[in-house]
Amino acid sequence: MKDWSKLYTTQNYTEASIVKGMLEQNHIQVYVLNKLDSNYLSFGDIELYVPTHFIHIAHNLVNQSLMN
Repeated sequence: MKDWSKLYTTQNYTEASIVKGMLEQNHIQVYVLNKLDSNYLSFGDIELYVPTHFIHIAHNLVNQSLMN
């Protein structure tokens, strides 16, 4: 995944969807890589990637969202 950087990791699909939606509302593309085990949902992660040139903006948006 050249030119994409990992922004966020979680095991909670709902949380990943909320962060993804917030970033998309701010016109930032998001790629979701779901590494959760389909049999045991406590194993693995959901990773969100954004284009590398948006990583600082995306970090700021996520941090602001988590503070509210």
